[in-house]
Amino acid sequence: MAAPRPYDLVLFGATGFTGGLTAGYLARAAPEGCRWALAGRDEKRLAAVRARLAAVDPRCADLPLLVADAADRASLRAVAASARVVVSTVGPYLWHGEPLVAACAETGTDYVDLTGEPEFVDRMYLRHHERAVASGARLVHACGFDSVPHDLGVLFTVDELLRRGGPVGRLAVEGFVRAGGTVSGGTFASALTAFSRPRATARAARERRAVEPRPKGRLVRTPTGTPGRSRAARAWTVPLPTIDPQVVGRSAAALERYGPDFTYRHYAAVRRLPVALAGVAAVAGLAAAAQLPALRRALSALRRPGEGPGPEQRARSWFTVRFAARADDGRSVVTEVSGGDPGYTETAVMLAEAALCLAYDDLPETSGQVTTAVAMGRPLVDRLVAAGLRFAVLDAPPAAAPGRAAGRR
Repeated sequence: MAAPRPYDLVLFGATGFTGGLTAGYLARAAPEGCRWALAGRDEKRLAAVRARLAAVDPRCADLPLLVADAADRASLRAVAASARVVVSTVGPYLWHGEPLVAACAETGTDYVDLTGEPEFVDRMYLRHHERAVASGARLVHACGFDSVPHDLGVLFTVDELLRRGGPVGRLAVEGFVRAGGTVSGGTFASALTAFSRPRATARAARERRAVEPRPKGRLVRTPTGTPGRSRAARAWTVPLPTIDPQVVGRSAAALERYGPDFTYRHYAAVRRLPVALAGVAAVAGLAAAAQLPALRRALSALRRPGEGPGPEQRARSWFTVRFAARADDGRSVVTEVSGGDPGYTETAVMLAEAALCLAYDDLPETSGQVTTAVAMGRPLVDRLVAAGLRFAVLDAPPAAAPGRAAGRR
């Protein structure tokens, strides 16, 4: 029997913007007896984070500090070998993330991050999935706003539809995202990285499709939708080019309860048509600018990694993701996942609760690169509802409504 590891959880990147928010949430939410530590490359900055946490909870004054660098594989292996779960907030992941993923896959350590970079996720599958399967490690990417509300929201929606009449045949789900907030320097850097590498991203996706097993006897599709006006969203909608539909599709491929023929389309929902058109133009312009090194450098200087919105701005931020599902037998359901500041406050909650879920909850036996719906599913939904996010059924009959919506608006 393997010797017990000294830490239940290690947070790597605790000195960054989102890392600091995640550390603050863990200081409030980690259960009594949780053995956790802060990790990063600068011991003085780690000590400053610990001091801030201790000012809120004196028990944090003794948090261990682990010095490790994203470029030092030996130090990362030592961190991974010391923990049951490692949380990484160090991006852009394509440049800084792989050595820690590799260390966790090799040492059988569960891993979570908040990446929204499709190329990184696909390359980690190609390079480290099989090793993680062999070691028993669960590698769970996209545990922030990318892609927890979407992945678990679809799972919640499918389960509600099943509750209304058993297994489904052909099932189509649409997700509509609305949000108000701003981005940090780290998120902006990750977006620029992804936009600047369309060919490499497409190549990684093709290579993964060539080797990843497909579900036998089942169809799973995530086509790009078409812009238009949606009655379900009560808004103008435009296809949203994020990693979220890919994550939902992988959950659907792994979970048979999504049915034999499953389709998911993913949109941004905007109340006013001019705003929708302006958003499309802005994304297209940013993607075009990211192809030119000089423009990319100029854009990256606008917001540096480690910078982010202040508490007042985060307090005004919010998100909703509405899901409309229809089965071929006529059953339908509309659900919604909602919360506060999506990119940082709620992302820190999602990331930390995912790590705590892996560390403490009774979960299905899984290993390798898996999604939040596959690895954690309803236990993570329950944790997020307890933490204040809202998972609600919007079209439940009056008698059932009080039991189907939980959390806060």
